[in-house]
Amino acid sequence: MENKKTLKGKLKHYSKEIISMALILFIVSNALSYFRAPDIKDKNLPDISGFLTNQELFSTKDFKDGPTLIHVWATWCPTCKIEAANIQSVSQEYNVLSIAVKSGTDEKINSYLKKNGLDFKVINDLQGRLAQKFLVQAYPTSFIYDKNKTLVFSEVGYTSTWGLKLRMWWASL
Repeated sequence: MENKKTLKGKLKHYSKEIISMALILFIVSNALSYFRAPDIKDKNLPDISGFLTNQELFSTKDFKDGPTLIHVWATWCPTCKIEAANIQSVSQEYNVLSIAVKSGTDEKINSYLKKNGLDFKVINDLQGRLAQKFLVQAYPTSFIYDKNKTLVFSEVGYTSTWGLKLRMWWASL
């Protein structure tokens, strides 16, 4: 009986420790993301036009009503690889344009997408000019524009599917 109480006490203690550490990690990572996010002066969604890696003509002006996610990433970025499925999930419900920076040819990017089961819209930013326009200094960086096409969130680093969907939902209000 005493062993069960001791075991139960230890489990309760470790559970509290794990929850506390997770909460601290969440707060610190969000604070870092906030301070590392680019400070874009023009808060309006820019008109980005051109060909996607699949050779489809594209313009942000063609996006349907609702919030928009602009996601800047690279095939060589380890965090981007982990986050790619989250971007895919969000792209099924919302406007998403991803910008692959210095990631090689369209064929290389398309191969990467196919290998990882991804089909979101991608513009190849071979020279990094679009990334510079968005003042991106670290990858991945995400920009969320509300239904009025005004920037409401920008973040650097990994974001969970639920974190992205929650922000997109908030931007749709």
